[in-house]
Amino acid sequence: MITRDEAFELLKKYNKELFHIQHALTVEAVMKWYADELGYSSDREHWGIVGLLHDIDFELYPDEHCLKAPELLRAGGVSDDIIHSVCSHGYGITVGNGTTIDVEPVHEMEKVLFAADELTGLIWAAALMRPSKSTKDMELKSLKKKYKSKGFAAGCSREVIERGASQLGWELDKLLDMTLRAMAASEDMINEEMEAEK
Repeated sequence: MITRDEAFELLKKYNKELFHIQHALTVEAVMKWYADELGYSSDREHWGIVGLLHDIDFELYPDEHCLKAPELLRAGGVSDDIIHSVCSHGYGITVGNGTTIDVEPVHEMEKVLFAADELTGLIWAAALMRPSKSTKDMELKSLKKKYKSKGFAAGCSREVIERGASQLGWELDKLLDMTLRAMAASEDMINEEMEAEK
């Protein structure tokens, strides 16, 4: 299996914008947190690598998101199971070139990635509005208020987030609460990694 360091270097080969690198590190950390929380601790590294690489093609090929990824990942020596997981986070979404992604999330890990990916963006946007600029002092009720405000972080699809919760068989509140806790737990570590990238 590709190592974490190899996966990070592969990500940075195609992603130069700090915003995209931070998003990848955030989703990696959230995926590892979920692996521990849901009883998959022995696979936490695998969950993390899937999170790290999930948007590998987005910066350079936004209109072919999840379509270009297999080619980039194979060229980097990434295994087919990781490629499937990466592509499954676009399931049912029509990308810029008019193609609808048909790779279905099957494993619980893939369903978590689908559900949490968009949500991390919304939570981060909500954190930046706070005096602390942090998730660590954010409460669920505050997040829910932002979530319900249609104009807030409009680029983060509520429909995708809710479909993700449904695929997991979870109430939306559970997904919001767990993802917020995952981000709060990993925020300092991500900030340290981002400082090293600047």
